[in-house]
Amino acid sequence: MPALPPGPRSMLLTSFAVMREPIGAMTRARDKYGDPFTLPLAHGNLVLTADPRLAREVFAITDVDLFDTFGSTTLTPLFGQHSLLLMAGEPHRRERKLLLPPFHGERMRAFGATMADATRRALATVAPGQEFRALDLGLKVSLEVIIRAVYGVEERALVERHTAALVAMLDAALPIFNAAEVFQRAPFGLGPWAKFLHRSDEVDCLLYEQIDRVRERASARDDILSMMLNARYEDGSRMTDRDIRDELRTLLIAGHETTATTFAAALEELHRPENAHVRARLHDELAHASDAPEELARLPYLGAVIDETLRLHPVVEMVLRRLRRPWRLGDYELPAGTAVGVALPLVHQRADLYPDPTRFEPQRMLDRKPGASEFVPFGGGNRRCLGAALSLYELRIALAVTMREATLALREPKPVPIVRRRITLGPETGVRMQRVSGG
Repeated sequence: MPALPPGPRSMLLTSFAVMREPIGAMTRARDKYGDPFTLPLAHGNLVLTADPRLAREVFAITDVDLFDTFGSTTLTPLFGQHSLLLMAGEPHRRERKLLLPPFHGERMRAFGATMADATRRALATVAPGQEFRALDLGLKVSLEVIIRAVYGVEERALVERHTAALVAMLDAALPIFNAAEVFQRAPFGLGPWAKFLHRSDEVDCLLYEQIDRVRERASARDDILSMMLNARYEDGSRMTDRDIRDELRTLLIAGHETTATTFAAALEELHRPENAHVRARLHDELAHASDAPEELARLPYLGAVIDETLRLHPVVEMVLRRLRRPWRLGDYELPAGTAVGVALPLVHQRADLYPDPTRFEPQRMLDRKPGASEFVPFGGGNRRCLGAALSLYELRIALAVTMREATLALREPKPVPIVRRRITLGPETGVRMQRVSGG
């Protein structure tokens, strides 16, 4: 029995291709070598599948000691040592159990008014007739939601200070930093990495100040930072300030650009001429709904529009686990140290699951609910994105408010290519649009 599925041989060429155009690199490998396939990367061998049956095997693993994280050494300076994304085994299970409650149920729905207000504030920065990038609009919305609903910042001047510091840090976080540790060097305290570290320190100072500010009144507040301060592990202990800082940074970096990207992609799809029927149906649904965020978030066609956008416009190309011991995937006995994962865009482009898969048609999401291993924008299993419900809630409210309160026009003659941004994928141009009128 072979240890690894077939795949390209050159580690350097494959690593470069995956960094530059990950979806194209995975598609070519799958088409040439079959499914599953192996990509030799600088971090080690990576085995990927787009077969829902094999994806189900990956997601169904409940043994927390089988998998380790992949690429954690390059991501630690960005997220922090205590980030849930970089944990594995029992520490991951313990941390996830602690952090899960704030992202579901009534606690999450309490943020609806904040999300609607943030969307209106972002729209107010774009005058009728003005051209803008949909991604920039989405970034404004998602960043304010994180600062207010997650960090619990209330004063407007302080919101602006956090915004400026976070934008400066994110702008300094170059994609190449994630390729290898060799790019995370600051000779003589100079260069791009030194610039990122300096701006990262400025963000940390504001975060620690906010932790101290919230601590005394945490029991009477409903922001996620307050819930972290109130939370207890199974042994009764609390998170340290450094632990909280790491999780706050994780929520920013993992949730900020991903939500904004999907928002921009939805606006692009809705305003393409061939999708006029989708836009008309959504407008009709919104016209019969109230302004209550809870009702907007429950609208079925709005939800289908978001789901279809997530299917066609992935924000990450794969979810990975590194094996701590040998494990069988299909016909292959993978050795310890191998990274195994699911190629999300390839799953979403399967014609047997989604007929005419390149077509944007939200109705398909209402006609047939995809299985858990067939629709995987947030991963799956015990490492499914913790903030998935919060992101979906924000996307529905932000898109509903935008479509109801502004008339927009697309300024992209062709579909916008998906390229790698920092640690996620996103539209190459940011999706150029124009505000036609207020509503």
